[in-house]
Amino acid sequence: MGRSGLSPVLARNIRLLSERKKREEKQASFEGRVAVRVTRFAGSMIFVYLHLAFFSFWISANLGLIPHVPRWDPSFVMLATWVSVEAIFLSTFVLIAQNRMSATAERRADLDLQISLLAEHEITKLAGLLERVARQVGVPAETDAELQEVKQDVAPEEVLDHLESVAPDAG
Repeated sequence: MGRSGLSPVLARNIRLLSERKKREEKQASFEGRVAVRVTRFAGSMIFVYLHLAFFSFWISANLGLIPHVPRWDPSFVMLATWVSVEAIFLSTFVLIAQNRMSATAERRADLDLQISLLAEHEITKLAGLLERVARQVGVPAETDAELQEVKQDVAPEEVLDHLESVAPDAG
């Protein structure tokens, strides 16, 4: 264990993943970086407070509630147009950021699947090796159905086919 309480391998993996994330952020397109910054700001309380102040002023002024400030949008048509255009742009930025997050999540899911398949394959090989070692040293090994099952490689295509056949329709 290192000073942080993490094993050296775990600490290394965390560092490598962090470096990878920073590298991916740097490699993102200009538009992607802008979309992330806009959605990050739009999802903040500062954004809410600024809008609250802006809309409160606009509505109060155009209702004639603020002395010495002329009414410039008494029917609120300009405000409605402004809000609609802002909503169009914000939703587009959010979709761009979500697409990027979805692609990242898909890559991570693929990595998780590959690691799980590799681990399953290694466990299968280890179970067979352990059984042969036990036989070699004369230790009786249980040969129940589950142990025999562990020694067989999983065919991921068959598992996916089965899952799709029993899964309810998503449509």
